[in-house]
Amino acid sequence: MRAWIDRDGCISCGLCADTCPEVFRMADDGLAEVYVEEIPEDSEEMAHEAAEGCPVSVIHIEEE
Repeated sequence: MRAWIDRDGCISCGLCADTCPEVFRMADDGLAEVYVEEIPEDSEEMAHEAAEGCPVSVIHIEEE
């Protein structure tokens, strides 16, 4: 399972990084980023929660 963010639409709210810091963080440019290649199995539920909670719906989770 992988995550990606459409960073062009990110509003830098930080909700994803707060919800699932094992997968998301705030980059030096102030926008959210995914910093793991594959979502750890024990973080999958929180990654989905971060995606569902994103106020601008720019987080995408892909099943492999």
